[in-house]
Amino acid sequence: PVDWAEAELGQAQLGDERLRKRLLVMARDFYARPQSNVPQSCNGDRAKTRAAYRFFDHAQVSMEAVLQSHYAATAARVAQQAVVLAAQDTTSLNYNTHPATENLGPISSTAEGAVGLLVHDTMAFNLEGTPLGLLDLQCWARDPAQFGKKHKRRQLPFEQKESVKWLRSLEAVARMQSQCPQTQIVSVGDREADIYELFVWGTAEPGRPRLLVRAEHNRRVQDEHGYLWEQMAAQPVAGIQALRVPRRTNRAARTAHLEVRFGAVELRAPQTRAKLPNVKLWAVWARESDAPAGIEPVEWMLLTTLAVETFEQACEKLEWYTRRWGIEVFHRTLKSGCQIENRQLGSADRIEACLAIDLVVAWRIFHLTKLGREIPDVPCTVYFEEIEWQALVGFIRQDPIPPAKPPSLREAIRMVASLGGFLGRKGDGEPGTQTIWLGLQRLDDISAAWKVFSKMVSLTHTVSSNRTYG
Repeated sequence: PVDWAEAELGQAQLGDERLRKRLLVMARDFYARPQSNVPQSCNGDRAKTRAAYRFFDHAQVSMEAVLQSHYAATAARVAQQAVVLAAQDTTSLNYNTHPATENLGPISSTAEGAVGLLVHDTMAFNLEGTPLGLLDLQCWARDPAQFGKKHKRRQLPFEQKESVKWLRSLEAVARMQSQCPQTQIVSVGDREADIYELFVWGTAEPGRPRLLVRAEHNRRVQDEHGYLWEQMAAQPVAGIQALRVPRRTNRAARTAHLEVRFGAVELRAPQTRAKLPNVKLWAVWARESDAPAGIEPVEWMLLTTLAVETFEQACEKLEWYTRRWGIEVFHRTLKSGCQIENRQLGSADRIEACLAIDLVVAWRIFHLTKLGREIPDVPCTVYFEEIEWQALVGFIRQDPIPPAKPPSLREAIRMVASLGGFLGRKGDGEPGTQTIWLGLQRLDDISAAWKVFSKMVSLTHTVSSNRTYG
């Protein structure tokens, strides 16, 4: 592949080579200007803009067709890891400000009239928290006629409920597992994933992806204590584990000290699904007993198909669960960085086609942010083209002569982040996705100007040399 766009999307099967080439051009343009609308991403070029809209309208262009190539690239990265965490989560795309958009559906039971699309995605992470790429993507609009009829949904078979999205994602993870037999893939889900059918599926056959899910329900257990929380409360405290709690909107980051208990549990099938078998799992219960005043204590009850027989294994599962936060960062990058909710495309089908490109762009921004922390000392040429890093260094250092040796990846990322407002003070830590996507947008303009001025300098030098020696 000639560049990242070719590597991620070059194998897309769109039935027409012209469509594939247009996809690559659009991906590069969207990445260069992640916060711009379609005409701005096309640099104001009317022909490119019309071609982009024709691309979204084409019958052979779909979200799934575009993403298949990225899934294959993700599989290659997954195969290089011993353990991969496949975090899945749901987010909504709100298009209330675009009421003329067709084929949308209700997205919230609390915000009356809110319409848009729902997205359930599965992102692969290595144990350092670097995103390796998407494994699965489901996107749909709810039927307004069925929305709000919760009492009827309880009577439906599991396969007809919206919660089947978790199983569909697990099936995609299983397909990835079969492609990467040397990699142990663990599906990680929050409390919404505490669905009994998932545990039955995950333990039905050997070789299926492992599960790591935060419990929501105090389920019945095959134990004298009767219920999950009561059984785990009877276990002795195995040790204390420190956990770094990230900053929230109105709360600073802090370190929580958790009492950790673990043990084997056998869950009994819910009474409404009595025909399902009991499920044998392992549970890890971590609870903060000395939270600061006014702060809600951290408490996690994790259920897993992985054996947890030691305190170290229990702490490992807690650490793995923290990597799930990465998918929330990804969603924020997609919405705030790529401005997917501001796309004015007229219909859900066009939005989905555009979403496929924005998803890959958002992943690449997030990947760049984390990669600079994982392998900071490699040359920045693993991620930046020559014109990009030379323009970046020249602009930051105010020196028109580029260095003979490119900077390290960490140095280049911090330079890009400085363009987006990152100050790099001692207490600032490493740059996040927001300063990266803002910096990339500026870098595109700087690189374009650098390319033009470099040609002018080269031409001036040639003319001057001809006059001197002519």
